[in-house]
Amino acid sequence: MPPLPDISTANALPGRDGEPTPVLVPALTLASHPVSRRVGERLLLSALASGRAVEVSRNEPFFLRPGQALGAHLSDPCVSRRPLVFSPGADGGVRVDPGPSRQTAVAGRTLEAPWEFSAEQVAAGVPLELAGRVVLMLHQADPTMRDAAEALGMVGTSVGLQRVRRLVEQVADLDVPVLIRGETGSGKELIARALHARSPRKDKPFVSVNLGAIPRELAAAELFGARKGAFTGAVRDQEGFMQAAHGGTLFLDEVGEAPPEVQVMLLRVLETGEVFRVGDRAPFSVDVRLVAATDAALEQRIQDGRFKAPLLHRLAGFSIRVPPLRERREDIGPLFHHFARKELETLGEARRLEPEDALAEPWLPVALAVRLLGHDWPGNIRQLRNVARQLVIGGRGRARLEMDAQLEQELAPVASVTPGGPAPSAPSPRRKPADIPEEELLATLRACEWDFQAAADRLGIHRTSIYHRIERGTLLRTAGELGVEELTRCHRECGGDLDAMVRRLEVSRRALGRRLKELGLRSTSE
Repeated sequence: MPPLPDISTANALPGRDGEPTPVLVPALTLASHPVSRRVGERLLLSALASGRAVEVSRNEPFFLRPGQALGAHLSDPCVSRRPLVFSPGADGGVRVDPGPSRQTAVAGRTLEAPWEFSAEQVAAGVPLELAGRVVLMLHQADPTMRDAAEALGMVGTSVGLQRVRRLVEQVADLDVPVLIRGETGSGKELIARALHARSPRKDKPFVSVNLGAIPRELAAAELFGARKGAFTGAVRDQEGFMQAAHGGTLFLDEVGEAPPEVQVMLLRVLETGEVFRVGDRAPFSVDVRLVAATDAALEQRIQDGRFKAPLLHRLAGFSIRVPPLRERREDIGPLFHHFARKELETLGEARRLEPEDALAEPWLPVALAVRLLGHDWPGNIRQLRNVARQLVIGGRGRARLEMDAQLEQELAPVASVTPGGPAPSAPSPRRKPADIPEEELLATLRACEWDFQAAADRLGIHRTSIYHRIERGTLLRTAGELGVEELTRCHRECGGDLDAMVRRLEVSRRALGRRLKELGLRSTSE
């Protein structure tokens, strides 16, 4: 391997075509939808930059998957035809007007008046709940993006991930060493594999080594090889990872954990392309591209005398920073569904993601989707993948996903949205649904005229929790449990008045309206 130039400023180079950094615009990305294949589609709100409003309803406009030309409107039959209106706010913020439908909620609160979100809140991501079935993530997006949502094997369309993809494309075909920096679980090895797959070395070995998992006293021998008799236990010549990666790419994860003697040997490899096996006096040449990764503050370790500055400068011939998941919340929905689909396919239950009934409750409840979007994910993508696996396996045989007590504690919401405009009346403090007597739930539903969202707000619980309590209780029932004869008789006696039928049958107004449509019965007050 010939000596490599130090171009540590390479990560600041402009794009290949010299285009300036694009101006970001507000956008809506589908983070959850009853039809899971829709997740990840987005709508650019570019009109807001010119002072125009954008209306979003069941039937308009189209949401498009980045990289594709065809899209579809929201389509869900429970989403209102009356539009939700997005308009420019102050200082780059976004104003959201729910209109008269009262189908939009933020952080579990129903929007009863226009709310304005600051530019900072939009940049962080704001989940909007529609009709208790669809979740839209309001965020900032790059309108020039043309890549597919899973380009280079990386799922997501966030600005931060797009930048990573561009950097990979810029440096993949070069032999310069690359240092990937990011938090644990953020996908650093995936980026290293993308670099290898896009390089001229793609048909050669890719060897991944976690330096933090190798005992310090064995690190040099494991990495560079050893001669027979070089140390106790070396009963034969040993090939190291460096030789195994000859002609290809060697990925050194947790490079900050490298012992001092290994750091010296790595520096020599980067400067001369020569390797000394442990116990050897003569070096030999290797042709290896080094890609290193770390979640450590190497600059601080240099100050503490634990890491060599020349090695950092050589490893960082080109640097790529991986954004943590909390900085790319618009990618959480697509990532969760990506992992969930893989688990469901393993279990032979992928059909759960494609509902047969358009009116069925979503497989991923809105309350759970919002909880996922609001969590800070200290373990990043690795933690999200594990949560998806636990939810899918724990939900085998069930119509919808549910959180157990352990997950509910683990996914405690830490990201909150505080609107900058008029806010609805504050709901009661969150309570455990199991602590609410069924009699109190019944009385609250009656007081709220069987508006489940209003009742949930008053009780301080999520709307989906009401369905769970009804399923497990004895005083209440769902519209789906009503017999055809009872429904037909009540429809006739109430003259088709939906509100009167709701008061008599004591079921969800929305669910009852769906049952009547299924039976071909028209209502006069829907």
